[in-house]
Amino acid sequence: MSDTTTAPSTATKLVAEAFGTLLLVLGGVGTALFAANFPTGSEGNPLGVGHLGVAFAFGLTVLVGAYAWGPVSGGHFNPAITLGLAAAGRFAWKDTVGYIIAQIIGGAVATTLIVLIGLFGPGSGADAWLAQAQDGGFASNGFGDHSPGGFGLGAAIIAEILLTGIFVLIILGVTHPTRGTAALAPLAIGLTLTLIHLISIPIDNTSVNPARSIAAAIYGGVGPLSQLWVFIVFPIVGALVAGYAHRALFERQPAPPAQREARTR
Repeated sequence: MSDTTTAPSTATKLVAEAFGTLLLVLGGVGTALFAANFPTGSEGNPLGVGHLGVAFAFGLTVLVGAYAWGPVSGGHFNPAITLGLAAAGRFAWKDTVGYIIAQIIGGAVATTLIVLIGLFGPGSGADAWLAQAQDGGFASNGFGDHSPGGFGLGAAIIAEILLTGIFVLIILGVTHPTRGTAALAPLAIGLTLTLIHLISIPIDNTSVNPARSIAAAIYGGVGPLSQLWVFIVFPIVGALVAGYAHRALFERQPAPPAQREARTR
């Protein structure tokens, strides 16, 4: 019996990346805005999921998104991951631009949907909800006055480079074609993202994903937009460093036969 399975088209892969990033931002940022402190101002036994719940929300969205759409597109859902995989030789550079555009669109659609949900919520009106969300930065990333814990620019830079680099290294390790376990890779990746958020939400609200940062900053106001460059540049720096380092340390390619022969002469 012949195998009629065909590889996904480029368009299908881009749609999968957009849907996966939409799910990531909708789940993570949506939890931060709607559920983290619910009910607002409550005393005694609030129902809000808090810092821990937001961390798990981001991890769970990546986990289920990777299982659902990973077989289609690879399940990047993050421009930094796409570039890190390209640096490691696991992804074609020529395909990175399309993936990144799809991821940014997916994230922006997610925060737009969050706004639409909020506009029909309880309270004194749609404008009041949006103003309240923007007062909190719309779950955007930030440093200084926009950091949940008051951490400065240097802390945000170090955290984004370090944690994005670790994230990329974990992904490259668990998805290795011979050493990794494909069925369990999404679980490891989701738990890693949860851990990253547990570490860094107090520092800068955790980016490690420029598409997530852009999506939130669109509605976050002037402050988050003015600091957005940090959460685009430094996750990418961390991802590229990790990708090249992984390639040099763990997946070194042997020299072509002609070069090996020349060395032995």
